[in-house]
Amino acid sequence: MADPYSILGVARGASESEIKSAYRKLAKELHPDRNKDNPKASERFSEATQAYDLLSDKDKRAQFDRGEIDADGNPTHPFGAGFGGGMGSGMGGGRRGGPQGGFSAQDFEGFSQDGVDLGDIFEGLFGGAARGGPRTGPGGPQGFGRRPPPPPQKGADIQYRLKVPFVDAASLKKQRITLSDGKTIDLSLPVGVEDGTQMRLKGKGEQGPGGPGDGLVTIAVQSHPFFRRDGSEVRMDLPITLDEAVNGAKVKVPTVDGPVMMTLKPGTNGGTVLRLKGKGFSRKSGGRGDQLVTLEIILPKDLPELAKRLDGWQDDGNPRADMGV
Repeated sequence: MADPYSILGVARGASESEIKSAYRKLAKELHPDRNKDNPKASERFSEATQAYDLLSDKDKRAQFDRGEIDADGNPTHPFGAGFGGGMGSGMGGGRRGGPQGGFSAQDFEGFSQDGVDLGDIFEGLFGGAARGGPRTGPGGPQGFGRRPPPPPQKGADIQYRLKVPFVDAASLKKQRITLSDGKTIDLSLPVGVEDGTQMRLKGKGEQGPGGPGDGLVTIAVQSHPFFRRDGSEVRMDLPITLDEAVNGAKVKVPTVDGPVMMTLKPGTNGGTVLRLKGKGFSRKSGGRGDQLVTLEIILPKDLPELAKRLDGWQDDGNPRADMGV
């Protein structure tokens, strides 16, 4: 072997880190896995490995610098001829590895000179395969740094937009939706559903090599003629007659769950807010919000006549007829 310093391209006084850095650079450039069609690169790789093994060993490097051993690790004095080959046997003398003269991960596992492990070097250079040997995958053994192919991709997701009536969103009524394949399913709305809520339907997207994608359903809560949402509460304005406000009455009130009866006390003022428990939207923390009813007094049309006869008048019918109650 030629001068190991020349092979690695470093000066004789180079530090251990400079030698290691030079070898890493050469190993990355000349490794057989990256030069399958260049046998000369494999030979240079073998020489670089042999040179690094000598120079990374403090004792052998000192012996070489003093001229006691040659570049192959063999003694240079007359008595070294039959001493087991020195460096030639310790480093393999020639190309290491399999029958084709290449290198496998096991070739580097035993190298450890003064705490310098070639397996560590190749682990950093070639994706961690050096220490555990060639990886295996669906296609058999793989070389340094060869990762298994990515899994096949799933099909694309399909976007859906589902309009949900206000009262259905509040009461979490199941909604029927037709998918792209023509199938119809009943969709259970999530607790706390609101406008813009997105739901994922596993496996309801387009088909792909890795299986189907998902269906993504965006909820659009529709507005209501007289209900308004306020967080988990439902608000509404309820018209009542002057007679009902003055004398008190039991009136029918629409809610998201259907009409209920509510009692008005005599002398109820306009603008009074009454609360119906549990008639709002579902809460993620549990339970449901309330319905808040603001009373609006509707005066009769014949006010001049009313002023003349305060002891008796007639209202103009049911002010809540438009609400269906």
